[in-house]
Amino acid sequence: MSFKDHRASLALAMKDNSMAIVYAGMPLHQNEDDYAAFTVNSNFFYLTGLEREGMILLMTKVEGVVSEHLYIEEADPLEERWTGKMPTVKEAAETAEMDEARVQFLPSFMSRVNYMLSRVKVDHVYFDTFVNDINDLPHYNLVKAREFAAKCPAIEMHDLRNVLVPLRVEKDEDEIDRIRKAIEITKKSLEFVMQNLKPGMMEYQVQADFEYSCRKLGSKKQAFATIAGSGINGCMLHYETNDHVAEDGTLILLDLGAQYGNYASDITRTYPVNGRFTERQRQYYDLVLAANYAMRDAAKPGVTLKELNDVAKKVLAEGLVKMGKIESEEQVGKYYMHSVSHSMGIDTHDCTFNDMLLEPGWVITDEPGLYIDEECIGIRIEDDLLITEDGCEVLSADVIREADDIEAFMAK
Repeated sequence: MSFKDHRASLALAMKDNSMAIVYAGMPLHQNEDDYAAFTVNSNFFYLTGLEREGMILLMTKVEGVVSEHLYIEEADPLEERWTGKMPTVKEAAETAEMDEARVQFLPSFMSRVNYMLSRVKVDHVYFDTFVNDINDLPHYNLVKAREFAAKCPAIEMHDLRNVLVPLRVEKDEDEIDRIRKAIEITKKSLEFVMQNLKPGMMEYQVQADFEYSCRKLGSKKQAFATIAGSGINGCMLHYETNDHVAEDGTLILLDLGAQYGNYASDITRTYPVNGRFTERQRQYYDLVLAANYAMRDAAKPGVTLKELNDVAKKVLAEGLVKMGKIESEEQVGKYYMHSVSHSMGIDTHDCTFNDMLLEPGWVITDEPGLYIDEECIGIRIEDDLLITEDGCEVLSADVIREADDIEAFMAK
Protein backbone atom coordinates (compact mmCIF):
# COMPACT_ATOMS: atom_id res chain seq x y z
CA MET A 1 0.00 0.00 0.00
CA SER A 2 1.36 3.38 -0.97
CA PHE A 3 0.10 6.24 1.16
CA LYS A 4 1.84 8.57 -1.25
CA ASP A 5 -0.32 7.15 -4.06
CA HIS A 6 -3.44 7.59 -1.94
CA ARG A 7 -2.64 11.28 -1.53
CA ALA A 8 -1.88 11.62 -5.24
CA SER A 9 -5.31 10.19 -6.08
CA LEU A 10 -6.94 12.60 -3.64
CA ALA A 11 -5.05 15.52 -5.21
CA LEU A 12 -6.39 14.62 -8.64
CA ALA A 13 -9.95 14.66 -7.28
CA MET A 14 -9.57 17.97 -5.43
CA LYS A 15 -10.84 21.17 -7.00
CA ASP A 16 -8.26 23.76 -8.03
CA ASN A 17 -7.48 26.53 -5.53
CA SER A 18 -8.35 24.29 -2.59
CA MET A 19 -7.05 22.91 0.70
CA ALA A 20 -7.70 19.58 2.41
CA ILE A 21 -7.24 19.57 6.19
CA VAL A 22 -7.35 16.17 7.92
CA TYR A 23 -6.88 15.70 11.65
CA ALA A 24 -5.76 12.40 13.18
CA GLY A 25 -8.02 13.17 16.14
CA MET A 26 -7.59 13.51 19.88
CA PRO A 27 -8.20 11.04 22.74
CA LEU A 28 -11.30 11.62 24.84
CA HIS A 29 -11.48 11.66 28.62
CA GLN A 30 -14.00 9.05 29.76
CA ASN A 31 -13.72 9.80 33.49
CA GLU A 32 -11.65 11.88 35.88
CA ASP A 33 -8.27 10.33 35.14
CA ASP A 34 -8.61 8.01 32.17
CA TYR A 35 -8.89 8.28 28.38
CA ALA A 36 -10.93 6.15 26.05
CA ALA A 37 -8.79 4.05 23.71
CA PHE A 38 -7.69 6.27 20.83
CA THR A 39 -8.78 5.37 17.29
CA VAL A 40 -7.21 7.36 14.49
CA ASN A 41 -9.46 9.05 11.93
CA SER A 42 -9.81 6.53 9.09
CA ASN A 43 -9.21 9.05 6.30
CA PHE A 44 -6.09 10.38 8.03
CA PHE A 45 -4.74 6.83 8.27
CA TYR A 46 -5.62 6.10 4.63
CA LEU A 47 -3.61 9.14 3.53
CA THR A 48 -0.62 8.83 5.90
CA GLY A 49 -0.43 5.40 7.54
CA LEU A 50 0.06 7.12 10.91
CA GLU A 51 -1.97 6.35 14.03
CA ARG A 52 -0.75 8.92 16.58
CA GLU A 53 -3.20 11.48 17.96
CA GLY A 54 -2.76 15.22 17.42
CA MET A 55 -1.29 15.05 13.92
CA ILE A 56 -2.60 17.10 10.98
CA LEU A 57 -2.30 16.59 7.22
CA LEU A 58 -2.58 19.70 5.04
CA MET A 59 -2.80 19.34 1.27
CA THR A 60 -3.13 22.30 -1.09
CA LYS A 61 -3.83 22.54 -4.81
CA VAL A 62 -3.29 25.95 -6.38
CA GLU A 63 -3.31 26.45 -10.16
CA GLY A 64 -2.73 22.71 -10.53
CA VAL A 65 0.30 22.62 -8.24
CA VAL A 66 -0.09 20.24 -5.28
CA SER A 67 1.72 20.67 -1.99
CA GLU A 68 1.47 18.52 1.14
CA HIS A 69 2.55 19.08 4.72
CA LEU A 70 2.34 16.88 7.82
CA TYR A 71 2.30 18.43 11.29
CA ILE A 72 3.28 16.40 14.34
CA GLU A 73 3.85 17.02 18.03
CA GLU A 74 7.44 17.74 18.98
CA ALA A 75 8.86 15.05 21.25
CA ASP A 76 8.86 16.01 24.92
CA PRO A 77 11.07 13.80 27.15
CA LEU A 78 8.77 14.37 30.14
CA GLU A 79 5.65 13.48 28.15
CA GLU A 80 7.39 10.42 26.71
CA ARG A 81 8.13 9.29 30.27
CA TRP A 82 4.37 9.06 30.86
CA THR A 83 2.91 7.99 27.52
CA GLY A 84 5.71 6.44 25.51
CA LYS A 85 7.93 7.45 22.63
CA MET A 86 6.60 9.96 20.12
CA PRO A 87 7.30 9.62 16.39
CA THR A 88 10.23 11.66 15.14
CA VAL A 89 10.13 13.74 11.98
CA LYS A 90 12.16 11.05 10.22
CA GLU A 91 9.87 8.23 11.38
CA ALA A 92 6.70 10.08 10.46
CA ALA A 93 8.09 10.97 7.03
CA GLU A 94 9.08 7.36 6.35
CA THR A 95 5.68 5.97 7.32
CA ALA A 96 3.77 8.60 5.33
CA GLU A 97 6.18 8.33 2.36
CA MET A 98 6.81 12.05 2.47
CA ASP A 99 9.88 14.26 2.21
CA GLU A 100 11.23 15.08 5.67
CA ALA A 101 11.18 18.78 4.80
CA ARG A 102 7.38 18.51 4.55
CA VAL A 103 7.04 17.24 8.12
CA GLN A 104 6.96 20.04 10.67
CA PHE A 105 5.83 20.61 14.23
CA LEU A 106 2.28 21.63 15.13
CA PRO A 107 2.88 25.36 15.80
CA SER A 108 3.76 25.75 12.11
CA PHE A 109 0.31 24.58 11.00
CA MET A 110 -1.61 27.81 11.60
CA SER A 111 1.18 29.82 10.02
CA ARG A 112 0.83 27.81 6.85
CA VAL A 113 -2.96 28.08 6.82
CA ASN A 114 -2.80 31.83 7.39
CA TYR A 115 -0.31 32.16 4.55
CA MET A 116 -2.68 30.29 2.24
CA LEU A 117 -5.61 32.50 3.25
CA SER A 118 -3.77 35.81 2.97
CA ARG A 119 -1.41 35.26 0.03
CA VAL A 120 -3.04 32.59 -2.14
CA LYS A 121 -6.45 32.28 -3.77
CA VAL A 122 -8.35 29.59 -1.80
CA ASP A 123 -11.93 28.95 -2.90
CA HIS A 124 -12.52 25.47 -1.48
CA VAL A 125 -11.61 23.50 1.63
CA TYR A 126 -12.10 19.80 2.37
CA PHE A 127 -12.78 18.47 5.87
CA ASP A 128 -14.01 15.12 7.13
CA THR A 129 -17.53 16.26 8.03
CA PHE A 130 -19.28 12.88 7.78
CA VAL A 131 -22.12 12.40 10.27
CA ASN A 132 -23.39 8.85 10.85
CA ASP A 133 -26.16 9.74 13.30
CA ILE A 134 -27.61 13.20 13.86
CA ASN A 135 -27.66 12.51 17.61
CA ASP A 136 -23.93 11.70 17.81
CA LEU A 137 -21.57 14.11 19.50
CA PRO A 138 -19.46 15.92 16.85
CA HIS A 139 -16.12 14.21 16.18
CA TYR A 140 -12.86 16.14 16.24
CA ASN A 141 -12.66 16.77 12.49
CA LEU A 142 -16.23 18.04 12.43
CA VAL A 143 -15.54 20.41 15.33
CA LYS A 144 -12.54 21.83 13.47
CA ALA A 145 -14.55 22.11 10.25
CA ARG A 146 -17.23 24.14 12.02
CA GLU A 147 -14.57 26.42 13.53
CA PHE A 148 -13.05 27.03 10.10
CA ALA A 149 -16.43 27.64 8.45
CA ALA A 150 -17.35 30.20 11.10
CA LYS A 151 -14.11 32.11 10.58
CA CYS A 152 -13.94 31.79 6.78
CA PRO A 153 -17.55 31.76 5.52
CA ALA A 154 -16.59 32.80 1.98
CA ILE A 155 -14.65 29.58 1.38
CA GLU A 156 -16.81 26.72 0.11
CA MET A 157 -16.77 23.67 2.40
CA HIS A 158 -16.65 20.12 0.99
CA ASP A 159 -16.95 16.73 2.71
CA LEU A 160 -13.71 14.83 2.21
CA ARG A 161 -15.66 11.56 2.35
CA ASN A 162 -17.40 12.30 -0.95
CA VAL A 163 -14.00 12.48 -2.65
CA LEU A 164 -12.43 9.51 -0.86
CA VAL A 165 -15.29 6.98 -1.11
CA PRO A 166 -14.50 6.05 -4.75
CA LEU A 167 -10.82 5.71 -3.80
CA ARG A 168 -11.19 3.75 -0.56
CA VAL A 169 -13.69 1.15 -1.81
CA GLU A 170 -11.18 -0.25 -4.30
CA LYS A 171 -8.46 -1.99 -2.28
CA ASP A 172 -4.88 -2.36 -3.49
CA GLU A 173 -2.84 -5.53 -2.96
CA ASP A 174 -1.35 -4.47 0.36
CA GLU A 175 -4.76 -3.56 1.74
CA ILE A 176 -6.11 -6.95 0.64
CA ASP A 177 -3.14 -8.72 2.23
CA ARG A 178 -3.87 -7.00 5.54
CA ILE A 179 -7.50 -8.11 5.35
CA ARG A 180 -6.37 -11.67 4.52
CA LYS A 181 -4.16 -11.68 7.62
CA ALA A 182 -7.00 -10.36 9.79
CA ILE A 183 -9.25 -13.13 8.48
CA GLU A 184 -6.60 -15.79 9.12
CA ILE A 185 -6.29 -14.65 12.74
CA THR A 186 -10.08 -14.70 13.07
CA LYS A 187 -10.21 -18.25 11.61
CA LYS A 188 -7.68 -19.66 14.06
CA SER A 189 -9.29 -17.83 16.97
CA LEU A 190 -12.72 -19.25 16.09
CA GLU A 191 -11.19 -22.71 16.09
CA PHE A 192 -9.85 -21.99 19.58
CA VAL A 193 -13.39 -21.01 20.60
CA MET A 194 -14.84 -24.23 19.21
CA GLN A 195 -12.24 -26.29 21.07
CA ASN A 196 -13.31 -24.75 24.39
CA LEU A 197 -17.03 -24.10 23.91
CA LYS A 198 -19.32 -26.01 26.26
CA PRO A 199 -22.65 -25.56 28.07
CA GLY A 200 -22.50 -23.41 31.18
CA MET A 201 -19.94 -20.92 29.88
CA MET A 202 -20.76 -17.25 30.13
CA GLU A 203 -21.03 -15.48 26.82
CA TYR A 204 -18.25 -13.14 27.89
CA GLN A 205 -15.99 -16.15 28.51
CA VAL A 206 -16.52 -17.23 24.90
CA GLN A 207 -15.69 -13.66 23.89
CA ALA A 208 -12.57 -13.79 26.05
CA ASP A 209 -11.34 -16.99 24.38
CA PHE A 210 -11.68 -15.37 20.96
CA GLU A 211 -10.02 -12.08 21.87
CA TYR A 212 -7.21 -13.79 23.81
CA SER A 213 -6.37 -15.87 20.75
CA CYS A 214 -6.47 -12.80 18.49
CA ARG A 215 -3.90 -11.02 20.66
CA LYS A 216 -1.69 -14.10 20.79
CA LEU A 217 -1.74 -14.29 17.00
CA GLY A 218 -0.79 -10.65 16.42
CA SER A 219 -3.98 -8.60 16.33
CA LYS A 220 -3.64 -5.50 18.52
CA LYS A 221 -7.38 -4.96 18.78
CA GLN A 222 -10.72 -6.12 17.51
CA ALA A 223 -12.25 -4.71 14.36
CA PHE A 224 -15.43 -4.04 16.38
CA ALA A 225 -17.09 -5.04 19.64
CA THR A 226 -17.50 -8.82 19.78
CA ILE A 227 -21.06 -10.14 19.62
CA ALA A 228 -21.57 -13.44 21.50
CA GLY A 229 -25.32 -14.06 21.72
CA SER A 230 -26.62 -17.44 22.86
CA GLY A 231 -30.23 -18.56 22.70
CA ILE A 232 -32.64 -15.66 22.37
CA ASN A 233 -29.72 -13.21 22.54
CA GLY A 234 -28.66 -14.41 19.09
CA CYS A 235 -31.84 -12.81 17.76
CA MET A 236 -30.58 -9.33 18.72
CA LEU A 237 -28.62 -8.08 15.74
CA HIS A 238 -26.00 -6.01 17.60
CA TYR A 239 -26.13 -7.67 21.01
CA GLU A 240 -22.93 -6.75 22.88
CA THR A 241 -23.86 -7.35 26.53
CA ASN A 242 -22.46 -10.89 26.47
CA ASP A 243 -23.41 -11.58 30.10
CA HIS A 244 -25.72 -14.62 29.93
CA VAL A 245 -25.07 -18.34 30.30
CA ALA A 246 -24.68 -20.33 27.08
CA GLU A 247 -27.06 -23.15 27.90
CA ASP A 248 -27.11 -26.75 26.72
CA GLY A 249 -29.18 -27.20 23.56
CA THR A 250 -28.90 -23.59 22.40
CA LEU A 251 -26.97 -21.94 19.59
CA ILE A 252 -24.45 -19.16 20.07
CA LEU A 253 -24.11 -16.52 17.36
CA LEU A 254 -20.60 -15.04 17.16
CA ASP A 255 -20.18 -11.90 15.06
CA LEU A 256 -16.57 -10.84 15.42
CA GLY A 257 -13.31 -10.01 13.71
CA ALA A 258 -9.64 -9.38 14.29
CA GLN A 259 -8.02 -6.23 13.00
CA TYR A 260 -4.58 -6.33 11.39
CA GLY A 261 -2.55 -3.38 10.16
CA ASN A 262 -5.61 -1.22 10.83
CA TYR A 263 -7.75 -3.28 8.43
CA ALA A 264 -10.80 -5.26 9.52
CA SER A 265 -12.20 -8.72 9.16
CA ASP A 266 -15.89 -9.37 9.81
CA ILE A 267 -16.97 -12.98 10.25
CA THR A 268 -20.11 -14.48 11.79
CA ARG A 269 -20.48 -18.12 12.74
CA THR A 270 -23.26 -19.83 14.66
CA TYR A 271 -22.37 -22.90 16.73
CA PRO A 272 -24.35 -25.38 18.81
CA VAL A 273 -23.17 -24.85 22.39
CA ASN A 274 -23.04 -28.60 23.06
CA GLY A 275 -21.50 -29.44 19.68
CA ARG A 276 -24.63 -30.87 18.04
CA PHE A 277 -27.40 -29.13 16.10
CA THR A 278 -30.96 -30.18 16.81
CA GLU A 279 -33.02 -31.15 13.76
CA ARG A 280 -34.89 -27.83 13.87
CA GLN A 281 -31.73 -25.78 14.31
CA ARG A 282 -30.18 -27.62 11.40
CA GLN A 283 -33.14 -26.81 9.14
CA TYR A 284 -32.77 -23.08 9.73
CA TYR A 285 -28.97 -23.26 9.60
CA ASP A 286 -28.91 -24.97 6.21
CA LEU A 287 -31.38 -22.41 4.84
CA VAL A 288 -29.19 -19.49 5.94
CA LEU A 289 -26.15 -21.25 4.46
CA ALA A 290 -27.99 -21.65 1.15
CA ALA A 291 -28.63 -17.91 1.10
CA ASN A 292 -24.96 -17.29 1.89
CA TYR A 293 -23.91 -19.42 -1.09
CA ALA A 294 -26.49 -17.84 -3.40
CA MET A 295 -25.26 -14.35 -2.56
CA ARG A 296 -21.61 -15.22 -3.21
CA ASP A 297 -22.58 -16.78 -6.55
CA ALA A 298 -24.28 -13.52 -7.55
CA ALA A 299 -21.49 -11.18 -6.38
CA LYS A 300 -19.63 -9.72 -9.36
CA PRO A 301 -18.77 -6.37 -10.96
CA GLY A 302 -21.75 -4.30 -12.04
CA VAL A 303 -24.07 -5.51 -9.28
CA THR A 304 -25.33 -3.36 -6.40
CA LEU A 305 -25.50 -4.36 -2.73
CA LYS A 306 -29.29 -4.02 -2.92
CA GLU A 307 -29.45 -6.56 -5.73
CA LEU A 308 -27.36 -8.99 -3.68
CA ASN A 309 -29.71 -8.53 -0.75
CA ASP A 310 -32.65 -9.36 -3.01
CA VAL A 311 -30.94 -12.64 -3.96
CA ALA A 312 -30.42 -13.70 -0.34
CA LYS A 313 -33.87 -12.53 0.67
CA LYS A 314 -35.48 -14.63 -2.07
CA VAL A 315 -33.73 -17.82 -0.90
CA LEU A 316 -34.70 -17.22 2.72
CA ALA A 317 -38.30 -16.41 1.82
CA GLU A 318 -38.75 -19.49 -0.35
CA GLY A 319 -37.23 -21.69 2.35
CA LEU A 320 -39.44 -20.33 5.10
CA VAL A 321 -42.56 -20.81 2.97
CA LYS A 322 -41.52 -24.41 2.28
CA MET A 323 -41.01 -24.99 6.02
CA GLY A 324 -44.45 -23.54 6.73
CA LYS A 325 -42.98 -20.76 8.86
CA ILE A 326 -44.52 -18.02 6.72
CA GLU A 327 -47.44 -18.08 4.30
CA SER A 328 -46.00 -15.81 1.61
CA GLU A 329 -42.55 -14.57 0.61
CA GLU A 330 -43.56 -11.00 1.51
CA GLN A 331 -43.56 -12.02 5.19
CA VAL A 332 -39.83 -12.81 5.25
CA GLY A 333 -39.15 -9.47 6.97
CA LYS A 334 -40.52 -10.93 10.20
CA TYR A 335 -37.42 -13.14 10.46
CA TYR A 336 -34.84 -11.35 8.28
CA MET A 337 -34.60 -7.61 8.85
CA HIS A 338 -31.15 -6.42 7.76
CA SER A 339 -29.13 -6.20 4.55
CA VAL A 340 -26.86 -8.99 3.36
CA SER A 341 -23.75 -6.92 2.70
CA HIS A 342 -21.60 -3.87 3.33
CA SER A 343 -18.18 -2.71 2.19
CA MET A 344 -15.23 -3.52 4.48
CA GLY A 345 -11.72 -2.12 4.88
CA ILE A 346 -10.17 0.28 7.40
CA ASP A 347 -13.64 0.50 8.90
CA THR A 348 -15.67 -2.66 9.42
CA HIS A 349 -18.54 -0.86 7.70
CA ASP A 350 -16.29 0.89 5.21
CA CYS A 351 -17.32 4.02 3.37
CA THR A 352 -19.54 3.55 0.32
CA PHE A 353 -22.71 4.83 -1.33
CA ASN A 354 -25.72 2.51 -1.67
CA ASP A 355 -26.20 2.95 -5.41
CA MET A 356 -22.56 2.27 -6.37
CA LEU A 357 -21.89 -0.69 -8.67
CA LEU A 358 -19.42 -3.28 -7.44
CA GLU A 359 -16.01 -3.17 -9.10
CA PRO A 360 -12.91 -5.38 -8.89
CA GLY A 361 -11.01 -4.64 -5.70
CA TRP A 362 -14.04 -4.14 -3.47
CA VAL A 363 -14.18 -6.20 -0.29
CA ILE A 364 -17.72 -6.85 0.93
CA THR A 365 -19.49 -9.06 3.44
CA ASP A 366 -21.97 -11.88 2.77
CA GLU A 367 -24.17 -12.19 5.86
CA PRO A 368 -27.72 -13.53 5.58
CA GLY A 369 -29.48 -14.48 8.79
CA LEU A 370 -32.69 -15.68 10.41
CA TYR A 371 -33.96 -14.64 13.83
CA ILE A 372 -36.76 -16.81 15.19
CA ASP A 373 -37.67 -15.25 18.54
CA GLU A 374 -40.40 -17.75 19.42
CA GLU A 375 -37.92 -20.63 19.06
CA CYS A 376 -34.95 -18.78 20.59
CA ILE A 377 -32.94 -19.45 17.42
CA GLY A 378 -30.71 -16.76 15.93
CA ILE A 379 -28.46 -17.72 13.01
CA ARG A 380 -26.15 -15.59 10.86
CA ILE A 381 -23.38 -16.86 8.60
CA GLU A 382 -21.02 -14.14 7.39
CA ASP A 383 -18.06 -14.31 5.02
CA ASP A 384 -15.79 -11.70 3.45
CA LEU A 385 -15.64 -11.51 -0.34
CA LEU A 386 -13.15 -9.88 -2.72
CA ILE A 387 -14.78 -8.79 -5.98
CA THR A 388 -12.72 -10.00 -8.95
CA GLU A 389 -12.93 -9.38 -12.71
CA ASP A 390 -15.65 -11.98 -13.26
CA GLY A 391 -17.04 -12.84 -9.81
CA CYS A 392 -15.63 -12.99 -6.34
CA GLU A 393 -13.07 -14.73 -4.14
CA VAL A 394 -14.24 -15.89 -0.73
CA LEU A 395 -11.42 -14.59 1.46
CA SER A 396 -12.83 -16.50 4.45
CA ALA A 397 -13.28 -19.78 2.54
CA ASP A 398 -11.23 -21.71 5.13
CA VAL A 399 -13.37 -20.64 8.09
CA ILE A 400 -15.50 -23.73 8.86
CA ARG A 401 -19.18 -23.16 8.06
CA GLU A 402 -20.87 -26.44 7.01
CA ALA A 403 -22.94 -27.93 9.85
CA ASP A 404 -21.32 -31.37 9.49
CA ASP A 405 -17.84 -29.83 9.62
CA ILE A 406 -18.70 -27.79 12.71
CA GLU A 407 -19.99 -30.87 14.53
CA ALA A 408 -16.98 -32.93 13.48
CA PHE A 409 -14.53 -30.28 14.64
CA MET A 410 -16.25 -29.78 17.98
CA ALA A 411 -16.40 -33.56 18.54
CA LYS A 412 -12.61 -33.91 18.42
